[in-house]
Amino acid sequence: MPTYRYESKNAQGKVTAGVLAAGNLNAAAQTLRQRGEMILSLAPGEEKNKKSAFNVSLSLGPSAKDVLNFTSQLAVMIRAGISIRAAIEGIHEQVENVKFKAMLAQIKKDVESGKNFSDALMRYPKVFSPLYINMVKASELSGGFSRMLDRIATYLQQQIETASMVKGAMIYPGIIGTLAVGTTIFLLTFVLPRFLVIFKGKEAALPAPTKMLMALSGFMVNYWYIILAGLVAGIWGFMLMIRTDWGRLWWDKSKLTVPLFKKMFRALYISRGLHTMGQLINAGVPMLDTLAITAEISGNTLYKRMWRGVYTSVKQGKKISLPLQKSQLLPRSVVQMISAGEESGKLGEVLDEVSDFYARELKSVIKAVTAMIEPLMIVLMGSVVGFIAMSIILPIFKLSAIVK
Repeated sequence: MPTYRYESKNAQGKVTAGVLAAGNLNAAAQTLRQRGEMILSLAPGEEKNKKSAFNVSLSLGPSAKDVLNFTSQLAVMIRAGISIRAAIEGIHEQVENVKFKAMLAQIKKDVESGKNFSDALMRYPKVFSPLYINMVKASELSGGFSRMLDRIATYLQQQIETASMVKGAMIYPGIIGTLAVGTTIFLLTFVLPRFLVIFKGKEAALPAPTKMLMALSGFMVNYWYIILAGLVAGIWGFMLMIRTDWGRLWWDKSKLTVPLFKKMFRALYISRGLHTMGQLINAGVPMLDTLAITAEISGNTLYKRMWRGVYTSVKQGKKISLPLQKSQLLPRSVVQMISAGEESGKLGEVLDEVSDFYARELKSVIKAVTAMIEPLMIVLMGSVVGFIAMSIILPIFKLSAIVK
């Protein structure tokens, strides 16, 4: 059974510390309360066996999964009646990521000095997003801190799952494409040169496809370093380009125009934006702050511009749905539902329902895209290999006919 280290104070004001065995953290807290003691701190006991160094991240910053685990644990401990200072301290002792551990130590110091938890999180905007901080701030003003943490954890979990699905859909064609390119390079640099010996001195009688492959094969064998340098330069140039404003805009537009992937990215950006907006509205975050955060989290320059346009419109006293009606980035049905949500005063609920629909749509689109990519890649690989094979076989038949 797990053990928990605790520090508590009884009715006489005497402070005691010790180790308690319990099924889980809630059970340990309940046992202490049944004794009539006030919990000062409660945290899992240290494991007897040290964890492998391979599990400890020494240099990388906290991942989205680290933030999710922290939020989930904090929600459980707050709900168990543990003070936020003691909860952060308990989680801090379990964290393996060195940088995150240092962040939590500083957050704990800030909370102990009298700062609000949301203000302490603002030190690390790259780890705790504006959505995270604003939802925490809203709960500090309205109450229900542990429920808000549960809501944030649910949001983070959904975002992690969505990102994982999209990456998985992109990795599959990448692997198949790499195999296709690798196979082609192998045929042109290792297989084809061995057949070229047969055709040496007979170049005039060879068909055009064979001559082209011979030239390409010779260039790849003799000048491979030029191709490699060009490939590295191309990747480096592309990465630099998409860091510029015009390059990023071009890349974001491309995602929404490529036939096979545009539906997937469209569902992703709509689901992410509406889900973020719905969560913030339900948390009680002011509308202008909600729109500003939604724009930053959208993940696409075009959608960011759209939400910023809505922000400007709302700031002027107009409705959210008015500028959205002029945009081509949201379907008409979605704009109509947003308008209905505004009129009924249930915009947060409407946004949650629409974002859930597009989250399901995204899953089905990813499955469809993955299913379509496999036969397309097989046809592509078959065409390339078949072209190379025919370019080798045809001249053999032609030379045989000439000899006869």
